[in-house]
Amino acid sequence: MIRTPPRLLLTTALGVLASACSRENAEFARSSVVDSAEVAIVTSDPLGRDRRCTVGEPTFEVGDVAGDARFEFDLVRGVVRLSDGSVAVADRGTASVRIFSPAGEYLRSMGGEGEGPGEFGSPYLMWALPGDTLWVGNLRPWYFNVFTAAGEFVRRVRPTPAYANPSRGGGVLSNGYSVNVRIEGGGDDYRTPRDVLVDTHTPDGNLIGTLMTLEGRRYGPPSGPINLVLDPLFEARPSIAATGTTIAVANGRDPEVRLLDEEFRLRWIIRWTDEDRDVSATHVRAWREDFLDGRGGQREGRNPVTDLMVSEDRPVADRFPAMSRLVAGRDGRIWVARYPKPRESAGWFLFEPDGDFLCHAEAVSGLYVWEVGSDYILGTREDELGVESVVMFPLQLPEDAVPEGAEGN
Repeated sequence: MIRTPPRLLLTTALGVLASACSRENAEFARSSVVDSAEVAIVTSDPLGRDRRCTVGEPTFEVGDVAGDARFEFDLVRGVVRLSDGSVAVADRGTASVRIFSPAGEYLRSMGGEGEGPGEFGSPYLMWALPGDTLWVGNLRPWYFNVFTAAGEFVRRVRPTPAYANPSRGGGVLSNGYSVNVRIEGGGDDYRTPRDVLVDTHTPDGNLIGTLMTLEGRRYGPPSGPINLVLDPLFEARPSIAATGTTIAVANGRDPEVRLLDEEFRLRWIIRWTDEDRDVSATHVRAWREDFLDGRGGQREGRNPVTDLMVSEDRPVADRFPAMSRLVAGRDGRIWVARYPKPRESAGWFLFEPDGDFLCHAEAVSGLYVWEVGSDYILGTREDELGVESVVMFPLQLPEDAVPEGAEGN
């Protein structure tokens, strides 16, 4: 659950929320809204509705040109679409950002490995701001290199106090304020969760404060010859996404997303009716069997990591998470990835910026989604040989969801 830290910036809003929650109806045939002060609580029943968005065939793909280093990727860690339709790709293998035309032609690169202006130890995560300004994170230590879309290095932004490790979510808003996530504390007894702190910083990197603290995952003691640290099987984790003028926060355990604006004010609470998420022995057995099958089956001399992952000594959560992750769309819509139970498929719930349920979207097999807009999904996937590519799919919303004259971002 979300727990209030000493420096919470949302004290007034959360107090209002508590009084509003007490007046909610327990059953909702369709979306319902409870307004109190400036906070709206929107509850819907996606599982009871069959409204669907359609994902088409790829309209853009790069990364499959053998022998041409400009089109070869090694650990893509950020993908964004620019206003002219070109696509920027942050690649850890080359410590650079490459720009490709809408037709998939290589245009230019920026960055490079090193410690000088505009260089990276390893690029990690990327956001596009108005005017196609690119904010690209560096893995360790955590900072942002800021570029123009033409490849010109603008400046380096170091959040203070210094982050030894990268942000575990968040993002950069259109006004240049950043939301950075760090993890602290916790125990090694599978009982004491780690704290997930959501910090806010000015465009120059100065700390504004800790926006909220979320309950993170629990971990056990280091195990095995490699001292692997594991969390319980099916453990939920918080998800924080920030882009445009929206900050979306979920604890992962509850079917709920909190939406804040660019001034860090709580505006919307999205909730949806829950399903049966109890974990059974059948679920655990199926997960272990599938995990082993994916690694060559139950043969002698297994990898010690595999043994620890499927060990009966590893605790198991009582309930599945309510979601896998959040993606905040460039158009303000919120994408919630449903948690896939073993041997069951799971897609996305898509919500409007005001919290109303819009549609279901099927998950594209093997695709990791980096960015979504009003009419596209942009992500990465690997082929059977492990070759990584960047792919964009067209997204067709229900007809009444697209305002006349609307265009993709």
